Amino acid sequence: MPINVFEEMRKGAACDIRQEDYVEQVHSELNRCASLCQEINATDVNDKESILKQEKELLSNTEFTDSYFTPPFQIDCGNRVFVGKNVFANHNLTMMSLGTITIEDGVMLGPEVGLFTVNHEPKNIRTVMTKEIHIKKNAWIGARVSILPGVTIGENAIVGTGAVVTKDVPDNCMAVGVPAKVVKKLD
Repeated sequence: MPINVFEEMRKGAACDIRQEDYVEQVHSELNRCASLCQEINATDVNDKESILKQEKELLSNTEFTDSYFTPPFQIDCGNRVFVGKNVFANHNLTMMSLGTITIEDGVMLGPEVGLFTVNHEPKNIRTVMTKEIHIKKNAWIGARVSILPGVTIGENAIVGTGAVVTKDVPDNCMAVGVPAKVVKKLD
Protein backbone atom coordinates (compact mmCIF):
# COMPACT_ATOMS: atom_id res chain seq x y z
CA MET A 1 0.00 0.00 0.00
CA PRO A 2 1.48 3.39 -0.93
CA ILE A 3 2.23 5.88 1.80
CA ASN A 4 0.12 9.02 2.11
CA VAL A 5 2.74 11.54 1.04
CA PHE A 6 0.69 14.50 2.31
CA GLU A 7 0.39 13.10 5.83
CA GLU A 8 4.00 11.93 5.95
CA MET A 9 5.20 15.40 4.94
CA ARG A 10 2.86 17.01 7.48
CA LYS A 11 4.63 14.90 10.12
CA GLY A 12 7.99 16.31 9.00
CA ALA A 13 9.24 13.72 6.52
CA ALA A 14 11.38 14.91 3.61
CA CYS A 15 10.49 13.59 0.18
CA ASP A 16 12.33 13.27 -3.10
CA ILE A 17 10.11 14.81 -5.77
CA ARG A 18 11.03 11.95 -8.13
CA GLN A 19 9.70 9.30 -5.71
CA GLU A 20 6.84 7.29 -7.26
CA ASP A 21 4.34 7.97 -4.44
CA TYR A 22 5.16 11.69 -4.56
CA VAL A 23 4.74 11.91 -8.33
CA GLU A 24 1.47 9.98 -8.26
CA GLN A 25 -0.21 11.70 -5.32
CA VAL A 26 1.19 15.23 -5.35
CA HIS A 27 1.25 15.75 -9.10
CA SER A 28 -2.35 14.56 -9.33
CA GLU A 29 -3.37 17.19 -6.78
CA LEU A 30 -1.20 19.88 -8.41
CA ASN A 31 -2.90 19.21 -11.75
CA ARG A 32 -6.40 19.18 -10.21
CA CYS A 33 -5.78 22.51 -8.50
CA ALA A 34 -4.08 24.16 -11.47
CA SER A 35 -7.07 23.29 -13.63
CA LEU A 36 -9.59 24.57 -11.06
CA CYS A 37 -7.61 27.76 -10.43
CA GLN A 38 -7.49 28.38 -14.17
CA GLU A 39 -11.30 27.95 -14.37
CA ILE A 40 -11.91 30.20 -11.37
CA ASN A 41 -9.52 32.88 -12.63
CA ALA A 42 -11.27 32.87 -16.04
CA THR A 43 -14.78 33.16 -14.53
CA ASP A 44 -16.52 36.53 -14.83
CA VAL A 45 -15.93 38.35 -11.53
CA ASN A 46 -19.63 39.21 -11.38
CA ASP A 47 -20.56 35.50 -11.32
CA LYS A 48 -19.86 35.09 -7.60
CA GLU A 49 -22.12 32.04 -7.36
CA SER A 50 -19.99 30.09 -9.85
CA ILE A 51 -16.76 31.28 -8.24
CA LEU A 52 -17.91 30.16 -4.78
CA LYS A 53 -18.98 26.77 -6.11
CA GLN A 54 -15.58 26.29 -7.77
CA GLU A 55 -13.72 27.49 -4.66
CA LYS A 56 -15.58 24.91 -2.56
CA GLU A 57 -14.55 22.22 -5.05
CA LEU A 58 -10.93 23.41 -4.96
CA LEU A 59 -10.88 23.39 -1.15
CA SER A 60 -12.70 20.08 -0.90
CA ASN A 61 -11.60 19.27 2.68
CA THR A 62 -13.17 22.40 4.17
CA GLU A 63 -16.69 23.79 4.38
CA PHE A 64 -15.63 27.24 3.13
CA THR A 65 -18.63 28.90 4.85
CA ASP A 66 -19.20 32.62 4.20
CA SER A 67 -15.63 32.83 2.91
CA TYR A 68 -14.35 34.17 -0.41
CA PHE A 69 -11.02 34.28 -2.21
CA THR A 70 -10.95 37.05 -4.84
CA PRO A 71 -9.66 35.81 -8.19
CA PRO A 72 -7.09 35.63 -9.57
CA PHE A 73 -5.22 33.36 -7.16
CA GLN A 74 -3.06 30.22 -7.20
CA ILE A 75 -3.38 27.34 -4.75
CA ASP A 76 -1.28 24.29 -5.53
CA CYS A 77 -2.66 21.68 -3.10
CA GLY A 78 -6.24 22.55 -2.21
CA ASN A 79 -6.63 19.29 -0.31
CA ARG A 80 -4.14 20.64 2.27
CA VAL A 81 -5.95 23.96 2.91
CA PHE A 82 -8.45 24.20 5.78
CA VAL A 83 -10.48 27.42 5.96
CA GLY A 84 -12.80 28.57 8.74
CA LYS A 85 -15.89 30.75 8.45
CA ASN A 86 -15.96 34.33 7.23
CA VAL A 87 -12.45 34.35 5.75
CA PHE A 88 -11.63 36.85 3.00
CA ALA A 89 -8.61 36.91 0.69
CA ASN A 90 -8.01 39.74 -1.73
CA HIS A 91 -6.64 39.17 -5.27
CA ASN A 92 -3.36 37.47 -6.22
CA LEU A 93 -3.20 35.15 -3.21
CA THR A 94 -0.54 32.44 -3.62
CA MET A 95 -0.63 29.30 -1.49
CA MET A 96 2.07 26.66 -1.74
CA SER A 97 0.17 24.40 0.60
CA LEU A 98 1.73 20.92 0.34
CA GLY A 99 2.65 21.17 4.04
CA THR A 100 -0.89 22.19 5.11
CA ILE A 101 -2.36 25.63 5.73
CA THR A 102 -5.04 26.24 8.34
CA ILE A 103 -6.87 29.58 8.32
CA GLU A 104 -9.32 30.06 11.18
CA ASP A 105 -12.55 32.09 11.32
CA GLY A 106 -12.58 35.79 10.50
CA VAL A 107 -9.13 36.05 8.94
CA MET A 108 -8.52 38.79 6.35
CA LEU A 109 -5.73 38.51 3.75
CA GLY A 110 -4.69 41.54 1.72
CA PRO A 111 -3.73 41.51 -1.96
CA GLU A 112 -0.69 39.52 -3.11
CA VAL A 113 -0.26 37.55 0.12
CA GLY A 114 1.98 34.48 -0.20
CA LEU A 115 1.74 31.46 2.11
CA PHE A 116 4.65 29.06 1.57
CA THR A 117 4.83 25.69 3.38
CA VAL A 118 7.53 24.12 1.19
CA ASN A 119 11.30 24.35 1.22
CA HIS A 120 14.09 22.40 -0.51
CA GLU A 121 17.07 20.59 0.95
CA PRO A 122 20.03 22.87 0.08
CA LYS A 123 22.36 19.96 -0.79
CA ASN A 124 19.70 18.16 -2.85
CA ILE A 125 17.13 20.55 -4.31
CA ARG A 126 15.00 17.62 -5.50
CA THR A 127 14.20 16.85 -1.85
CA VAL A 128 11.41 18.90 -0.33
CA MET A 129 10.40 19.43 3.27
CA THR A 130 7.28 21.11 4.55
CA LYS A 131 6.10 22.84 7.70
CA GLU A 132 2.52 23.80 8.41
CA ILE A 133 1.24 27.39 8.48
CA HIS A 134 -1.53 28.24 10.93
CA ILE A 135 -3.36 31.59 10.92
CA LYS A 136 -5.58 31.95 13.97
CA LYS A 137 -8.95 33.67 14.40
CA ASN A 138 -9.43 37.27 13.29
CA ALA A 139 -5.83 37.80 12.19
CA TRP A 140 -5.25 40.46 9.55
CA ILE A 141 -2.50 39.91 7.01
CA GLY A 142 -1.55 43.03 5.04
CA ALA A 143 -0.78 43.35 1.33
CA ARG A 144 2.26 41.56 -0.10
CA VAL A 145 3.04 39.69 3.12
CA SER A 146 5.00 36.45 2.76
CA ILE A 147 4.55 33.81 5.46
CA LEU A 148 7.21 31.11 5.47
CA PRO A 149 7.05 27.43 6.49
CA GLY A 150 6.22 26.59 10.09
CA VAL A 151 4.81 29.98 11.10
CA THR A 152 1.76 30.50 13.31
CA ILE A 153 0.04 33.87 13.26
CA GLY A 154 -1.76 34.46 16.56
CA GLU A 155 -5.37 35.31 17.20
CA ASN A 156 -6.23 38.98 16.46
CA ALA A 157 -2.67 39.58 15.23
CA ILE A 158 -1.86 42.09 12.50
CA VAL A 159 0.99 41.63 10.02
CA GLY A 160 1.92 44.86 8.23
CA THR A 161 2.23 45.29 4.49
CA GLY A 162 5.32 43.80 2.88
CA ALA A 163 6.44 41.81 5.90
CA VAL A 164 8.31 38.53 5.51
CA VAL A 165 7.24 36.38 8.45
CA THR A 166 9.85 33.81 9.47
CA LYS A 167 8.80 33.31 13.12
CA ASP A 168 5.52 33.01 14.99
CA VAL A 169 3.53 36.16 15.76
CA PRO A 170 1.82 35.96 19.19
CA ASP A 171 -1.87 36.63 19.80
CA ASN A 172 -2.90 40.31 19.87
CA CYS A 173 0.39 41.62 18.47
CA MET A 174 1.45 43.64 15.42
CA ALA A 175 4.46 42.52 13.39
CA VAL A 176 6.14 44.44 10.56
CA GLY A 177 9.35 44.39 8.54
CA VAL A 178 11.79 42.07 6.82
CA PRO A 179 12.14 39.83 8.66
CA ALA A 180 8.96 40.61 10.56
CA LYS A 181 9.33 41.60 14.18
CA VAL A 182 6.67 42.25 16.80
CA VAL A 183 6.50 46.01 17.33
CA LYS A 184 3.36 46.42 19.36
CA LYS A 185 1.02 44.61 21.73
CA LEU A 186 -2.59 45.31 20.75
CA ASP A 187 -5.16 46.14 23.44
